[in-house]
Amino acid sequence: MLATSLIALDSTILATAVPSIVDDLGGLGQFPWLFSVYLLAQAVSVPVYAKVADTFGRKPVILFGIGLFLLGSILCGLAWNMGSLIVMRAVQGLGAGAVLPLTTTIAADIYTVAERAKTQGYIASVWAVSSVVGPTLGGVFSQFTSWRWIFFVNIPFCLLAGAMLWRNYDESVERRRHRIDYAGAGLLTVALTLLILAVLEGGQAWDWGSWQSISAFVVGGVLLVVFGLVERRAAEPVLPLETLTRRLIVATCLIGIGIGAVLVGLTSYVPTFLERSTGATPIVAGLAVAALTIGWPISASQSGRLYMRVGFRPTALLGLVVATVGALALWLTSSTPSVWATAGSCLVVGLGLGLVATPTLIAAQASVPWNERAVVTGTNMFMRSIGSAVGVAIFGAIANAIIASRGGDGSADAVRAGSTGVFLAVLVAAVISILAGLLMPHTRAEDVEHGGSGERVDAVPQAAGEPERAAG
Repeated sequence: MLATSLIALDSTILATAVPSIVDDLGGLGQFPWLFSVYLLAQAVSVPVYAKVADTFGRKPVILFGIGLFLLGSILCGLAWNMGSLIVMRAVQGLGAGAVLPLTTTIAADIYTVAERAKTQGYIASVWAVSSVVGPTLGGVFSQFTSWRWIFFVNIPFCLLAGAMLWRNYDESVERRRHRIDYAGAGLLTVALTLLILAVLEGGQAWDWGSWQSISAFVVGGVLLVVFGLVERRAAEPVLPLETLTRRLIVATCLIGIGIGAVLVGLTSYVPTFLERSTGATPIVAGLAVAALTIGWPISASQSGRLYMRVGFRPTALLGLVVATVGALALWLTSSTPSVWATAGSCLVVGLGLGLVATPTLIAAQASVPWNERAVVTGTNMFMRSIGSAVGVAIFGAIANAIIASRGGDGSADAVRAGSTGVFLAVLVAAVISILAGLLMPHTRAEDVEHGGSGERVDAVPQAAGEPERAAG
């Protein structure tokens, strides 16, 4: 939870400090890269870290990630211009790429299938707290001290998280020679970098039909095909393609894309919608979005009781339906803007997503042996990042087109209409996610309690003081 808080807090604390950073360093036109380069570095590094963790163990990888995040935070606090800050944010993102998937992987290692929902709920609660604390701290540091402290505040938390993991987390990993898939890792990283960059910056830094956009998509796609060919021959592929052919994994990945799209649609457009249409302050608008992250851990922590009784698929489908109802309510009430109606809709969406994200992730983790669990976890989280990146592009195009046709962003009615269009697109994404949920096989918790596939587990993790639970 402490390691997760590093990433959760960093993702929410920066936004309120952007005006102060621009006033100090300049580079107004470059500041969107503070977010894009971080997300890009995090997303493309997740699959590689996941494979390394399945090969050499979780502990060294997550400690490396925390150390890299610490280094990036210190360097960000010492940045002398916007360009240097952007580079240091990339270092932070590379550290986050190791921490985020491995916290949930370690939780899966040391807890049984029945217990994991509650622990994932605890981890999800970190995001709920950070959604409130992060923007507040960012504003306090910017107004009363210096924006640099939004990065320096990570130092004690990084040291504490690293020390606790070093002392309390033990694992037993089979020691043998490994053939590291350098070619696959390199091809995958470059291909994903180009494709995600094209999606994030298309229509922003350059036009969709520009040579930059077309080149990034074409070259990235070609490299992804070459990566697939290389992986077929690799002794220990960085991303085992056979894993991605399993129905459960494919279905949960598709659901992950939908979750990412729904999340980015709400978190990106609800604040602006409320501020421009109701006159709500940024704090009030932020709290309305925070209702989503409050509902998520509440339902996630209780989802274990449900999937242990009825199975993963019915639980996920119930959550998808609840999230869709919340998205429908948000779209319907957007014609008569209200802070309370919007917050209530976000709460319902959060309750639904908590019943989706946790059971689908746990089902995927439990269906594979230890030496594939981090890869499956990383792939699931990577798909959420893909959903967010694609969602940003699609929702941005919808909002910009509607706003331009209604008089530009200077018109409150135009912004409200653009936001309503985005909320309708979010509803469509939620409905499509239900179709993905129908693809899940009928799997009960007891069917996957011991790794599901029946394959040999090459390493058995052991949590300090809990050898029997870890072995289970």
